[in-house]
Amino acid sequence: MSATAPYPSLLDNVAPLALGEAVVAAAFLDEAPVFALANGELHFGDGAEGRRLPAHPGAAILAAANDARHIVTGGDDGRVVLTSAAGDMETIGDEKGKWIDAAALRDGAAAWSAGKIVRARSAKGETKTLDIPSTSRGLAFFPKGYRLAIAHYNGATLWFPNAGKPETLAWAGSHIDATISPDGRFLVTSMQENALHGWRVADAKNMRMAGYPGKTRSFSWSHDGKWLATSGADACIVWPFSGKDGPMGQAPRECGVRANTPVTRVAFHPSALVVAIGFDDGLILLARLTDGSELLARRPVEDAKQARIAALAWDAKGARLAFGAENGDAGVLTLPKG
Repeated sequence: MSATAPYPSLLDNVAPLALGEAVVAAAFLDEAPVFALANGELHFGDGAEGRRLPAHPGAAILAAANDARHIVTGGDDGRVVLTSAAGDMETIGDEKGKWIDAAALRDGAAAWSAGKIVRARSAKGETKTLDIPSTSRGLAFFPKGYRLAIAHYNGATLWFPNAGKPETLAWAGSHIDATISPDGRFLVTSMQENALHGWRVADAKNMRMAGYPGKTRSFSWSHDGKWLATSGADACIVWPFSGKDGPMGQAPRECGVRANTPVTRVAFHPSALVVAIGFDDGLILLARLTDGSELLARRPVEDAKQARIAALAWDAKGARLAFGAENGDAGVLTLPKG
């Protein structure tokens, strides 16, 4: 296919999966791949003998997040379910039929939003509730301490569930997703108006990252926290965050440029400056920031309707990459050794 001819290929290292349902999220739990599906099920495993668990029977999974040992899912049934790598399930929240709009998980602590409320559940099982100005679709835990960032209309809220009054960071507009840099210095949100907004947490200094042709719905930090990869354009846009002012005054890099084909998902490798890039037509590339080299991990789908990549996830060692698409296609790439 001419669209993929320029790229060296890793296609022989991919084990494909036909899951039959749209993939909402992917993760590795105890080094095993797990796929959250739109029909409410979790698929464990990367082979034909994978098992299915009904996390939300008769309902759809709307939000998911994971740490190394668990995945938390929220559905249109109002339930929030915590599932372990062994497949043990626990309903940790029930919003009585309200849709779960966002979820976050870190070191056993979970958070979720439903309408104008956010709940945070500590690793010990204690749940606290916060009223917010509008529906939130973006939650992110800070890397240290029990602290949560909440994106909403006209800004974001920083919340310590166990202490103190929440802090508000104001910026006009609708803020959607939220992410915190690995060192905890920066909060970045995606916005309804095809832009990103950021704050330096220490002094609430604003940062504006504009120029996207589409909405950014996926972002990923490099392991050293110096780069933020984002979707929302016909390339993976990577912003520099090494300085005290983040990306202000600096131009972003572009990886995986493909004309008229939007990037839909991005995922930085856990220990190398390599980013996995998923596109609207199902193609996946691996791009290395140091020299700009690119490797093909998955060809585009000829009938690209609903073939867009919806999930990308590396295992902890960076040896395998799980991916899933909206048409139910999925797979696991195993990187060659050496």
